[in-house]
Amino acid sequence: MIVFPSCKINIGLYILSKRSDGYHNLLTCFYPVKALSDILEIVPSDTFVYTQSGLVISGDEESNLVVKAYRLIQQRHQCSAVKIHLHKCIPMGAGLGGGSADAAFALTLLNEVLQLNLPDGQLKQYAAELGSDCPFFIDNLPAIGEGKGEKLTSVTLPQLEGKYILLVKPDIHISTKEAYDNCRCRQENTSILQWLNLPLEKWQQTLHNDFEDTLFPKYPVLAEIKNRLLRQGAAYASLSGSGATVYGIFDRQPMVDHWKQYGFVFSTKI
Repeated sequence: MIVFPSCKINIGLYILSKRSDGYHNLLTCFYPVKALSDILEIVPSDTFVYTQSGLVISGDEESNLVVKAYRLIQQRHQCSAVKIHLHKCIPMGAGLGGGSADAAFALTLLNEVLQLNLPDGQLKQYAAELGSDCPFFIDNLPAIGEGKGEKLTSVTLPQLEGKYILLVKPDIHISTKEAYDNCRCRQENTSILQWLNLPLEKWQQTLHNDFEDTLFPKYPVLAEIKNRLLRQGAAYASLSGSGATVYGIFDRQPMVDHWKQYGFVFSTKI
């Protein structure tokens, strides 16, 4: 069976406080971009086999989140072996949640292939063990994320209906560790829902990704891309997550060719 783990953007991301477990309390809105996806196939097998293609993934096999998802299910449910193939299209270190999506979709697909009949709530608990934003991808619908990102509340954003999104990622890889090592906590209460309910043209003055404060000075090309997106008509532009992708939301289909000088570029209707 084949599924298509898709990426996400963050609309606003606030770093509220450092937790005792070493993580940070966040407040953000996750929004899926389903047109940009990896390809994941899982089928029953006599022995466990994992293969991959597409973009090169660093690290050994057992460190891959898809393999970790299988090992978790294998440990908890003594399941049979499977053959897994992952074709990678979503760039890594991009703030798009590609690895987390792969893990969550693997859990969902393993549940089906192995006929485990686990409810979504259980899958989300397992997903949270694999990564803070993994639970979002079980439903893969717009949601406000709190805590480490695993506490989810559904949200609707009618302002985005019929809009276009342009993703631009220069040849930069920003690991989650790098982003958090230099981040600054707000130490203040923030309410994101009231800003998300504003008209789209008000978002640029209200919604902010706190990682921009430390990553833009270190990687000036990211600020350059954001400013250029706004100059060329984006109603809203922002860094996504803790990674190296900057996106713009447009009323009309933007010209992709104008951005290829930066590296990875993708555009779709939302």
